[in-house]
Amino acid sequence: MAKFPGFPIGLVHFLDALARNNTKPWFEKNRARYESEVREPALAFIRAMQGPLATVSPHFVAVDKKVGGSLMRVHRDVRFSNDKTPYKTNVGIHFRHERGKDVHAPGFYLHIEPEEVFLGAGIWHPDPAALGAIRKAIDTRPDAYLKALGAASFRKDYEPGGESLKRPPKGYDAQHPLVEHLKRKDHIGACQLPIDDLFKPTVVKTVTAKFQAAAPYVGFLCHAIGLKF
Repeated sequence: MAKFPGFPIGLVHFLDALARNNTKPWFEKNRARYESEVREPALAFIRAMQGPLATVSPHFVAVDKKVGGSLMRVHRDVRFSNDKTPYKTNVGIHFRHERGKDVHAPGFYLHIEPEEVFLGAGIWHPDPAALGAIRKAIDTRPDAYLKALGAASFRKDYEPGGESLKRPPKGYDAQHPLVEHLKRKDHIGACQLPIDDLFKPTVVKTVTAKFQAAAPYVGFLCHAIGLKF
C-alpha cells in the first residue's frame, strides 16, 4: 500500500483563494500551485486508497488518473447555470463501482472544501431504471433494507441525504410503512469529517473505516440494481 502523509494545509488555502479569485487568468497564474497543493496530493491519496478500498469491496475502484479517474474535474459545467464562474472551489473524489461510468454509479465519496469535509456513500441521482429497482428491493426486502440502514456503525456516522419526492412514487401507497424511503430520489448517506483529519497520516485509515461502516448499505443498493458488492 502506498504511504500517504496526509493532505497539505496548502490545499485548503488554495481552495479558499480560488473562491475569492474564481477567474481563468488567476487560475492559470496559479496552476503550478494547483498541481502541487491540490491535484498531486489528491492523486496520491487515491493511490493510497487502492488497497484499503478493496477491503471494503473488491468491486470499487480507485483510479489515480488526472482526467477520467476518481478525482473529479476542477472545471465547472456552466452550460445550464446562471453562475458562470469557471472552477469548482472544492475537491471531489469519487470511488465508483467497477461497472459505473459516471457520478450516478454506486460509490464512496470524499468532499473537501474550506468550510466542510464530508464522506458520502450510496447512489446519487440514479437513473429511472435503477431507482425503480431500489424501490422494488425496499418494498420486497424491507427487513434486509432496514438491517443495512440500521447497522449501528452506519447510524453512528451517517445521515441520509439527497432529494425526495413530495408524494409516494407511482404504484406505492401513502400508507406504506417505508413510504419516506420509497420517496427518495437519492440513496446516499453523508458522514461529517473534522477537517483536521485530512492533514494526519491516519486519514486513509480513518476514511476506510468510515467507508466500511457504510458497506452494508451500499451493498444493499448494489444488489438491488444487479451489481456485485
